Amino acid sequence: MSQNLRKTPLHGEHVKLGAKLADFGGWEMPIEYSGVVSEHSAVRAGCGIFDVSHMGKLRIQGAAVADELGALLASKVSALVVGQAQYS
Repeated sequence: MSQNLRKTPLHGEHVKLGAKLADFGGWEMPIEYSGVVSEHSAVRAGCGIFDVSHMGKLRIQGAAVADELGALLASKVSALVVGQAQYS
């Protein structure tokens, strides 16, 4: 794998769990753990998680940011504290 690929905050966990990694738009991302069929079955029977941390970051600031984002998004931005993230 190329040393130039970017890594998400969960990269170490993916490696520790034995993921097969590949270049995904310049990021070293997991594409498979145990196989498509077993992973499909596990998600259908339980839960699946997709690491979206490579999809982008947005840095905003200002006194009215929570109110302005609250008007745009379905989630309650004002409930977040510094360092938290929320899918919306």
